[in-house]
Amino acid sequence: MPARRVCAAEMALFNPFRVAKRLRQIGLVGIGQRNADYVLLYNPRKFYPRVDDKLLTKKLALQAGLPVPDLYAVVREEHEIAELHKVLERREAFVVKPAHGSGGDGILVITGRRGDKYRRASGSLMSRDEFEHHLSNGLSGLFSLGGQPDHLIVEYCVQFDPIFDNVSYKGVPDIRIIVFLGYPVMAMIRLPTRMSDGKANLHQGAIGVGIDIPTGKTKRGVWGTEIIREHPDTEHSIVGLQIPHWQDLLAMASRCYELSGLGYVGVDFVLDRDKGPLILELNARPGLAIQIANGNGLEHRLRKVEALKAAGTLSTDADERVAFAMANFPTTG
Repeated sequence: MPARRVCAAEMALFNPFRVAKRLRQIGLVGIGQRNADYVLLYNPRKFYPRVDDKLLTKKLALQAGLPVPDLYAVVREEHEIAELHKVLERREAFVVKPAHGSGGDGILVITGRRGDKYRRASGSLMSRDEFEHHLSNGLSGLFSLGGQPDHLIVEYCVQFDPIFDNVSYKGVPDIRIIVFLGYPVMAMIRLPTRMSDGKANLHQGAIGVGIDIPTGKTKRGVWGTEIIREHPDTEHSIVGLQIPHWQDLLAMASRCYELSGLGYVGVDFVLDRDKGPLILELNARPGLAIQIANGNGLEHRLRKVEALKAAGTLSTDADERVAFAMANFPTTG
């Protein structure tokens, strides 16, 4: 009898129908729904190159008057790799990115030098041969979408805002804002950890921390499948941080709707201690872990924007769209 009572309790606790009902209540969007109802419906394929090519994204952002990290060099051919040492000889720090990279793969962050070696963000040293081998792999398409030959971007290495000193491990945090038809609907900050080797990518072990749209304050975090309130490496709280330049970030994200031509887009920013907010990249298929980081689903927010579209009242003004988002999309719970 006791065993049967335990089983019954477990069945009640893990009842799939109850779980499904709860997920519907919070409006959690799954991958299939995201792809069918938003990515395919609102993102014309002809505009994908605007976000899939980081170099093109950078050019479009500059044309729109939006800030991006300074470009130092573009490497398109093998022979240019050896020449790059000369180009960068006066640069202590820089970042190398595959132009068509995905999920942070292939990004090389150099923070200093020791003799003729490059120091990575993790603190490890990289010889010139290792550096050239990494870049050669990038050109061959090892890190690119679909494995196609790629070109590489070498750009300014962001010096992150000191507000993040206690909640980041040897890397630069970034902020993602999901924009739907020009309206910022959800946001999070991604914090590097020891596990992620200083990179702000969730699938590599970084932390996702939800940001309340109206206030720009962090709420709670997710690390893998674990809900957390402190950074696992620094043990400092990740809750209640006020994100600097918050309204500016929302406005810049909103303007990326016109820049990209995509209705459903993720906009990634970094906050530099000297230069302020900088756009890193755009994503036509932003991941859904942002919902877990916020403890809120996307669907109800997306439906509110679709209701504006149905009523013919979508705004063409970025500031108006931000005001609507701040009034309608608080993080609850």
